[in-house]
Amino acid sequence: QVDPKDYTFSGLKNETVGRLPGKVAGQQFVIQDCENCKIYIFDHSATVTIDDCVNCQIFLGPIKGSVFFRDCKDCKCVVACQQFRTRDCRKLEVFLCCATQPIIESSTGMKFGCFQYYYPELALQFKDAGLSIFNNTWSNIHDFTPVSGENNWGILPETAVVQDYVPLPSSEELKAVRVSTDAAKSIIPITRGRRQKNSDESCLTVFFAGDYTTANARKLIDEMTSKGFQLVQTKEVLMKAEDAHRVFQQSALEFIPLLEKGPVVALEFNGDGAVEQCRSTINEVFSGTKVFVSESKASASQDVDNFYNFADMQMGM
Repeated sequence: QVDPKDYTFSGLKNETVGRLPGKVAGQQFVIQDCENCKIYIFDHSATVTIDDCVNCQIFLGPIKGSVFFRDCKDCKCVVACQQFRTRDCRKLEVFLCCATQPIIESSTGMKFGCFQYYYPELALQFKDAGLSIFNNTWSNIHDFTPVSGENNWGILPETAVVQDYVPLPSSEELKAVRVSTDAAKSIIPITRGRRQKNSDESCLTVFFAGDYTTANARKLIDEMTSKGFQLVQTKEVLMKAEDAHRVFQQSALEFIPLLEKGPVVALEFNGDGAVEQCRSTINEVFSGTKVFVSESKASASQDVDNFYNFADMQMGM
């Protein structure tokens, strides 16, 4: 029998509390009326509601459904979820991974950055919550109640460091979780999202489903970012033959047989010379793996638009 008290933090002040990996195991969780607390949920959950919390620092592991913040203020959070919503909140700073478009309502002073976090159990928790590490629309915020002349939300500075917002847990019990907030180790690839691009040259790369798709995508991200290119966005999505014609155009026939194996992982890199660098890296590092890469700078921006327009329709954005 599930006791709701095991899945609730309520009425706490000046405390550090949390749940270790395996202790929530996909249940719903409630956080309410907490003040000056540090809260860490190092597990996956079904849904999380956070009500009337003030000046708290919160880490939430992968959430299969929605996380809903209501009447909270001055909180700093790291959150991974399928759906993200806030209502009547003030000054929330959130490092976010969200599979769908995040929604804010009657909320002001909201700031968002890309989720960056690691501990050994996190990858499996993402799988258990049915979330892809490549589907993260952290910066594509929908403000349900915009006020003309005012901006209710913005993007955290690129230099923002997670640990300055949500520090590592200090209690003995929670220290057992081997957390790293080093961006290079993050389970979620760090994307630029809606930030201004540095260059008018982007390149689309698409990996097809197989045993090493995730590892290959991560390897290419490491190779490209180490050379100074920027990862703008990533996406994991199922494609059909007609989608392939729309996205891959002339080379569609070559890739259609690969679509039956499962979802594709697409990456957009940005920077002068991105196409040439991407193509040479793939030839050197992934020879023998079928990968779609933009042919030229001229066609690349169209490739990116074609793919992400299709993907956004798929995801119901």
